[in-house]
Amino acid sequence: GEKVAILLNNCPEFIITLFAILKAGAVCVPLNVFLSFNELKHILKDSRSRLLISSSDFLQILQKLSGEKQKETEGLLNLENIILTDKEDDKFLYWNQIIVKNRIKDSSFDINPQDLALLIYTSGTTGFPKGAMLSHQNLCSNVLSSVRALEISPQDRFLLILPMFHSFALMVCILIPLYAGARIIIVKSVRPFRKVLRSILLNRVTIIVGIPQLFDILQGLSLPAILQVFLRIRICISGAAPLSLETLRAFKEKFKRIPLLEGYGLTEASPVVSLNPLQGIQKPGSIGLPLPGVEVKVVREDESEAAYGEVGELIVKGPNVMMGYFNRPQETKKAIRGSWLFTGDMAKIDSDGYIYIVGRKKEMILIHGMNVYPSEIENVLKDHPKIKEIAVVGKKDKSKGELPLAFIVLHKGCSACESEFIGYCKGRIANYKIPRLIEFRESLPKTPTGKVLKRKLVDS
Repeated sequence: GEKVAILLNNCPEFIITLFAILKAGAVCVPLNVFLSFNELKHILKDSRSRLLISSSDFLQILQKLSGEKQKETEGLLNLENIILTDKEDDKFLYWNQIIVKNRIKDSSFDINPQDLALLIYTSGTTGFPKGAMLSHQNLCSNVLSSVRALEISPQDRFLLILPMFHSFALMVCILIPLYAGARIIIVKSVRPFRKVLRSILLNRVTIIVGIPQLFDILQGLSLPAILQVFLRIRICISGAAPLSLETLRAFKEKFKRIPLLEGYGLTEASPVVSLNPLQGIQKPGSIGLPLPGVEVKVVREDESEAAYGEVGELIVKGPNVMMGYFNRPQETKKAIRGSWLFTGDMAKIDSDGYIYIVGRKKEMILIHGMNVYPSEIENVLKDHPKIKEIAVVGKKDKSKGELPLAFIVLHKGCSACESEFIGYCKGRIANYKIPRLIEFRESLPKTPTGKVLKRKLVDS
């Protein structure tokens, strides 16, 4: 039950450490490598981690943590030791020395399926990070359902390009392949991208798991050289952020025989909830069908079940649903009601059971008492040839309650004024939904997995 934190870039030591922690009956706390010192300190304090396993990549942060620990700063009292995996340092313990001195002959521990296995802190796209508690049973159920849905075999080879600390990578790129006896090809950096392509080719990768931006890059590469790289690929899986219809269509046009499956998940659900089926109908724009053993439904504000095609909040039930938020009983009660996890995502389900995400509940804009989902506006403006990226948020307004505010990133070499996009929206969406407030940006703030941080845009 003791907490052990991992702060490592993609490397074999991350996977070794993960399984060592789980086998010992301890709890793994994977840390986002892109966080600031204060954010990391907050998680170490909140999780009450006793050990931190890291590398010299983070030496500055580790030295600062070590200094604060020695001062017995409130919150870091639980942190007893920091272990370095790649070099000796007088201030820290060294991985190799520990392994040599502490070889365990009998490493069997009594672990209950309901025991806590992972404590993963949410990305905080629309709120302050909370530690989602995932049990061994949560993880195992998600592994078994996913392996079945994707028909994984020992002959498969997964490209691990996502950051290992993320729940999507932990499940789909580590736990699933290892359970199935498949291989994992670890990519430490996406730059230069030609090295990624070389790794795919030389290691005979069969499954690529990534965020939408990866598939944007892949579909934009020139033929015919790219086809040789993709000779053995049998599945591509997109997750962690919405996949645009434009990217999906362009990818399918280029790689006709390779299915690009969009799925949906959240850390609180271990994380995979649904996936477009490998065999059967794949509906563009949909996040597919729920995994075996997972129930989903869409509910209205009064929690009654919505009709087919009606927008409401997506809720999830099954053995993959988290135990709750660590040390946050009130937050847990809000999120889990009657065994159902309230995702905060607005969705609709068609008559075939396919799920479509409309937007985040908290992102909903209320204009004159009418609900407007940012994705409605974003989906229209995404088709404008000058727009590279767009994000829409609500801005408070005395007369209307809220107004839609669009943040736009233009394609390189393009110029435009607000009136051009306002005019483009006319006739495509209702007048009250048209954003009259537009800001041009060079880039949009994002999480490491590509989600736009709308909260930062609102705060700005």
